[in-house]
Amino acid sequence: MELMSERQWKRWDVIGRVNAEKLTMREAAQICGLSLRQLRRIRRRVAENGQSALVHGNKGRRPVNRIDAAIRERVESLRRGKYERFNDQHFCEKLHSETPPISLAVRTVRRILREAAIASIRRRRARVHRRRRERKAQAGLMLLWDGSRHDWLEGRGPKLCLMAAIDDATSEVMPGAHFVEQECAAGYLRTLKAIVTELGIPWSLYMDQHGSLRRNDDHWTLAEELRGQQDPTQVGMALQALEIEPIYALSPQAKGRVERMWWTFQDRLVSELRLVGANSASEATAVVQRYRLEHNEKFAVPPQDRAPAWRPLRRGVDLDRTCSFRYEATVLRDNTVRFAGLVIDIPPGPRKRSYADKRVEVRQLLDGSWRVYDGEVVIAAAPVTNHGELRAARLRKKTRGAPQSAPVHADFIDASP
Repeated sequence: MELMSERQWKRWDVIGRVNAEKLTMREAAQICGLSLRQLRRIRRRVAENGQSALVHGNKGRRPVNRIDAAIRERVESLRRGKYERFNDQHFCEKLHSETPPISLAVRTVRRILREAAIASIRRRRARVHRRRRERKAQAGLMLLWDGSRHDWLEGRGPKLCLMAAIDDATSEVMPGAHFVEQECAAGYLRTLKAIVTELGIPWSLYMDQHGSLRRNDDHWTLAEELRGQQDPTQVGMALQALEIEPIYALSPQAKGRVERMWWTFQDRLVSELRLVGANSASEATAVVQRYRLEHNEKFAVPPQDRAPAWRPLRRGVDLDRTCSFRYEATVLRDNTVRFAGLVIDIPPGPRKRSYADKRVEVRQLLDGSWRVYDGEVVIAAAPVTNHGELRAARLRKKTRGAPQSAPVHADFIDASP
């Protein structure tokens, strides 16, 4: 019989030898790996039905747990249409939210797709050996933040950069994830402000050496040379004000956890953006704010110590001022501050005093508006002046050994007239 397996043919031959008295029942049971009782039962069935007694009764029958053809067709249709280019795991999760839901294991879904010649969107690569850095024990001890420039909208809109941070202890994506045109200081400051507002102040931030985060230029003012240290960037000043320790990575591999998050986002989040047809930074930001919660529920891990380490924001700290662009300027004789084409009129102070020749601090908030501070007091304000993406002003300042017109980025200089 063609339906018999090699093991079944072996049993047929052994039973024949027992019948021919060439083997005892005990020897035959040992050869077949069966108990004596089992072999007697099989021998009795063979005597009644011949070779067919050795073939399992379900041989050739349709399995009772086989996936219905209609369900298979629906899975294939959804994967080729609505959920095109979703990875297998993500697609399986989406099937559970369909109406009516399709409750299948990911291995079953994967088998259906491969049998339908629908290939996986990712090539599986051999794991590379890495030396794992131990996680921090508590949430809030260290965050990792970065920007990822990618074709998130797949040609439906401009190429964007996603700014986000994760907690080292849990891999949880922090509040404040949003899309911008380019990785920039304003993007980092918005992320920092959202984290501090919702959770508190972290102890340290692990980051790369992007120009928004660390000075990478050779410009030194005389004051910086005398001090032996360059002024920090706009983001660096905010970190100093909040007493957050910056830790700079020397390679992308050093911040592997946030890099792996980008890999996951560039798979799953791109599919979510495609699903809703997002075609702008604002629409994409609305999607990532919703997706962040789903991502954390699936991928976040519990910390070793469940007591959080977030520091509360001290009473009286103006977070809008801290997370903003800071410049210094001198008030002119007409009681105005002028730089980068902007003129801010300063009203008279107490007893109608003038602020002429006084050194003041000028702040551009993240909403684009302006404030002028004399110490801790706001003495003037101006409305939004820019209508595009917020950038630090580019000014000119004399540097040691350089001509008066040498351009220096205002991310780290004052605005002297």
